[in-house]
Amino acid sequence: MTVSLVGAGPGDPGLFTRRGAELLAQADVVVYDRLIGSELLDLAPPHAQLVDVGKTPGDPGRQSDINALLIEHGRAGRQVVRLKGGDPFVFGRGGEEAEALRNAGVEYEVVPGVSSAFAAPAAAGIPVTHRSLSTSVTVVTGRVGDASAPGAVDWVSLGRAGGTLVILMGMSERAEIAEQLTRGGRAADTPVAVVHWGTTPHQRVARSTLGDLASVDLPAPSVIVVGPVAELDVGSTSRGPGAR
Repeated sequence: MTVSLVGAGPGDPGLFTRRGAELLAQADVVVYDRLIGSELLDLAPPHAQLVDVGKTPGDPGRQSDINALLIEHGRAGRQVVRLKGGDPFVFGRGGEEAEALRNAGVEYEVVPGVSSAFAAPAAAGIPVTHRSLSTSVTVVTGRVGDASAPGAVDWVSLGRAGGTLVILMGMSERAEIAEQLTRGGRAADTPVAVVHWGTTPHQRVARSTLGDLASVDLPAPSVIVVGPVAELDVGSTSRGPGAR
């Protein structure tokens, strides 16, 4: 393959896949996002060109420029690794990049990664499903906008739904999210957990309720877990790098 869309995982380099490591070791060009750990970039050969295309908070960047960059290097016959946090097809715009490559006639491979949607709660001792508490899990982006817009999140409907809700990229909109979920029917005392930098040595966990979510002061990147499972802490008795 010329271009590989590779999931870098949730942060702990030990959770990176063997296939991803193999491709990085052969790369001529590595196009990576802002939150990728330097440990993974060290797996690339010394000659590899490292291209940082990460977007800072508040900077929308231009996805079309990234697509064009991948196509350019792919058409030149270079071995390109597009390194994306978590899984490339889970809120990583990997689908858009794959479409652009396909339409341009550039061969590509998709290498799944461990998504922070499940890894961060697990590292905090929170199973997103539990037979007696939650038999479903919904993963959504934390962007708040017009619920009628194409692809938008209908927070009020999610408030009526049961199960566990896992919200990515939602801390800046947490007050609005909580308000809309309670408007939809989720109780204000619904347990909530916020996991910052899950699976890494910088991991921090805050436990609260939906009604008090706005007062949780943890920066991005953080994963918000809403539902009865957020009260659980069934982590290993031998704490790893993400120990609190």
